[in-house]
Amino acid sequence: MTDPDAVPFDLASMRKQYRAEGLSETELAATPVEQFARWFKQAATDGGLFEPNAMIVSTADAEGRTSARTVLLKHFDEQGFVFYTNYDSRKARDLAENPYVSLLFPWHPMARQVLVTGVARRTGRDETAAYFRTRPHGSQLGAWASAQSSVISTRADLDGAYAELAARYPEGEQVPVPPNWGGFRVAPQTVEFWQGRENRLHDRLRYVERPDGSWRVERLSP
Repeated sequence: MTDPDAVPFDLASMRKQYRAEGLSETELAATPVEQFARWFKQAATDGGLFEPNAMIVSTADAEGRTSARTVLLKHFDEQGFVFYTNYDSRKARDLAENPYVSLLFPWHPMARQVLVTGVARRTGRDETAAYFRTRPHGSQLGAWASAQSSVISTRADLDGAYAELAARYPEGEQVPVPPNWGGFRVAPQTVEFWQGRENRLHDRLRYVERPDGSWRVERLSP
C-alpha cells in the first residue's frame, strides 16, 4: 500500500480550468490535413511548445499487446503523416504485424489535442534517402550506431559504436542510409480535434473518411 506521506501532491485535486474559446463545425477546413496545418502553425508559432511536432505513436502487436512512445513528425500532406525509425525497433515490428496505429499530439499549453487513427505503410527508399540527407551528421551516425529497442550491456558499448562510425565517416563525408532504417506514412482514417473548454465540456470534432475518400465531421460528447 502506498504511504500517503510519500506522495508529494494531492493528485485528486490537481486540475486546470480550460479556456472558454471553443471550436465549431463552421470553423473547420474541408479536410483534416488542412485543419491540422492551421492548428500546427499556431502550435509552432504561438503555442509555447518545446517540440510541437512531437507525437505519441501507439501500436499493437499481433496479439493485441500495446505500446506507445514519443516520435517526431517529419512531414505531412493529404497522403498522411510521416515519421522515421529503425525498422527493427519495437514499433516497426508491431506495424509489420498490425499496421493500425494512432498518433496523438498533446498540445497541453493550448488546451488542445489532435488524435489520428489510420494505417501505416513504409515510405519508399528514395523518400527515405532524401530525408536522411537532411539530418545532422551526428544523427546520421546515430541511426547506424543504435540497434533500436534491443538490449545492450552498457552505455559504453553504444558510445564505442558511435565513435567507430565517427572515425569511419568524419564530418563532411557522406553517410550511407542504413538498410534497416526508414519512414512510415500513416494514412488517416479518422482525425479528431480536441479543444479544452470550461467545466470539462470540451469540444471534440472528428473527421471520418468515407469510402469515396471524402470526409464527414461528427461531434463527440466530451
